[in-house]
Amino acid sequence: MLPKGDGALAGDIAVIIPAKNESDRIRDTVTAASGLPGVDLVLVVDDGSRDGTSRAAELAGATVMRHGRTRGKAAAMETGAEAIRLLDRQENRVSPRHLLFLDADLGSSAAFAAPLTQPVTAGEADMTIAAFTSTVKLGGHGMVVGLSGAGIRRAIGWAPAQPLNGQRCLTRAAFEAARPLAAGFGVETALTIDLARKGLRITEVEVPLAHRATGTDLRSQLHRARQLADVARALATRR
Repeated sequence: MLPKGDGALAGDIAVIIPAKNESDRIRDTVTAASGLPGVDLVLVVDDGSRDGTSRAAELAGATVMRHGRTRGKAAAMETGAEAIRLLDRQENRVSPRHLLFLDADLGSSAAFAAPLTQPVTAGEADMTIAAFTSTVKLGGHGMVVGLSGAGIRRAIGWAPAQPLNGQRCLTRAAFEAARPLAAGFGVETALTIDLARKGLRITEVEVPLAHRATGTDLRSQLHRARQLADVARALATRR
């Protein structure tokens, strides 16, 4: 297998993108992710979208799996990871692909995610967590971040700068160690706690990625309420 730059091997990494109603950004996200060093597969898990998310992802070259109904972010991550596991087995790979999870709304900024993979491919970390160097107005999102960060700190004595950041690269072994994943939007909080408690190595990596700015309308507030509830549940079961 030939090197593909930055120390990553060609075919070393699979990108998994959970997505729901992201037809406006998913194409740019997939295109950017496909060009990352070491990536030979981009898998989009459409979690019950009502728009053209699946079609846009396919047109960009992604493999697409679709949930018939919305099952939540954690379920989409599990679906994607299981599909990669089966593919690795089918290909008789000596070493399983590492899993790079990216959010669907990163757009073209996903091209800057490569530093997340480097500590994992180098054997220096079992999971990396992105710390965005760009700043975006959060519209009240800070309450959920505060709950997650405080809960992680109480559980393991340390918390990442951006505890809810979904941009993470994991070894297959680390992902399996974290299963079953916490439900919904509690997944990132639980991943950090569960892997740290099992002695796995977690590293934060600064990257210039950027989400869509969060709004303050009723729909956005309801979304944050669901996040808050999911994070609270994940923490309650890990006290």
